Amino acid sequence: MKNRATVLCIRDGRILLVARARARWALPGGRIRRDEAPVDAARRELEEETGLAAREVVYLFQFGGLSTHHHVFLAEVPADAEAEPINEIARCRWFAPTKVATLSSSVPTRGIVDLVTKALAAADGD
Repeated sequence: MKNRATVLCIRDGRILLVARARARWALPGGRIRRDEAPVDAARRELEEETGLAAREVVYLFQFGGLSTHHHVFLAEVPADAEAEPINEIARCRWFAPTKVATLSSSVPTRGIVDLVTKALAAADGD
């Protein structure tokens, strides 16, 4: 089983997704290196893929995929910072959570976004 740091950035109710050339949309993130803390991998991957430096990174939960354990983090980024595709990433874009389910996106991305949006909706109802 591979371990991956997966990062949620939410701004103005929208979620940041990234995509490689001719690939599906996904949450930013990537493999956790040997001897690297998952939170450090989350920070590194977000910056390597989007140029965004997180102010704060908070662990949310683990999400099990078919062959990957996703260590999911919520990252706070400066409100005026722009996400730019870097390295292997060809596109960065902010989407409404309801739109994510209709995109060509990975199964884990749709599942993680669904869990988080349901949790946020439940918290708003309290």
